[in-house]
Amino acid sequence: MITVVCCAFGLVIISSAVKSLDNSQKYIIVQSGAFAIGFCAMLAVSAIDYSKYGQYAKYIYIVCLLLLGATLIFGTGKEESGAKSWIRFGSIGIQPSEIVKIGFIITFAKHLSMVKNVNTKRNLFALILHLVPLVGLIMLQPDLGTTMVFLCIFAGMIFVAGISYKYIFSALILIGAAVPIVWKFFLKNYQKSRIIVFFNPESDPLGDGYHVVQSKIAIGSGRIFGKGLFKGTQTQLGFVPAKHTDFIFAVIGEELGLIGCIAVIALLFTLVVRCIYVSNSSKDKFGRYICVGVAFMFMAHIFENIGMCIGLMPVTGIPLPFFSYAGSSLVTNLIAIGLVLSVQKRCRVISL
Repeated sequence: MITVVCCAFGLVIISSAVKSLDNSQKYIIVQSGAFAIGFCAMLAVSAIDYSKYGQYAKYIYIVCLLLLGATLIFGTGKEESGAKSWIRFGSIGIQPSEIVKIGFIITFAKHLSMVKNVNTKRNLFALILHLVPLVGLIMLQPDLGTTMVFLCIFAGMIFVAGISYKYIFSALILIGAAVPIVWKFFLKNYQKSRIIVFFNPESDPLGDGYHVVQSKIAIGSGRIFGKGLFKGTQTQLGFVPAKHTDFIFAVIGEELGLIGCIAVIALLFTLVVRCIYVSNSSKDKFGRYICVGVAFMFMAHIFENIGMCIGLMPVTGIPLPFFSYAGSSLVTNLIAIGLVLSVQKRCRVISL
């Protein structure tokens, strides 16, 4: 029910965001179609015992690699403005990395469930090796935002699995040491620019800092109760870029104010808490790790999207779950909920 409310709420916000755009009805139809497909997929996934997915983990992992490999060959998108992460069939486009998130959660959950102790060097190396090929292919697109989501899912799942704090601190040190190497050899110019502007958006208010500056103006102008749906000046006059996709939270802040922002955050985090609750009730480790992976996937998207809209995170093009206009993301998120529902249906029975 929380998921359906989020999707319905998101469709209303998208309707306001695209009101001033040409052929605005197209966006509503596409998002509604994605919801219909995703909802049916969610029911289908939840109807199947989640343990069945674990039996095909190896094949799912291979499919994930093939999808990401195909994206590098056939992918479209302008590198100066983002990653080449879409595969298009005429007017229809899919983002394979979104589907791979689900595949990674299933396969990594299965891998973790078979490991008795994650703190042995051999097991930890095998778990890292599970992640590296997928992240490596995504970085080649290049898609920094999606890479961050995969790292968050990985970190959250091994944390719940009981990773030792000595490894956590070691990882933080290695990340710090790797930052200058990644900056020099792996990040594209537009990605560097986004990070630089993140620290001071006002340094380039008409260039790379424009998105964040306009987003902050929109959210701030909404105050407590907002200007009302379809009445936001920054939104309706087109000052907020990507207002129906990456910066949908700016529309919420301007038109529904602080009250609307709190309502959206409350809905999304209630969903995350429910995923964690189901994980604690799971009859086995595999189901538990699936729910944890889904919860951390949502948390990564929520923190990054809202953070970039208010200037606390770099702009990476990560959509807000269930609210941003993003067909592939919406279908993926609904399938993820289907996995959690599958675990919930088969939770252990508690004797009173």
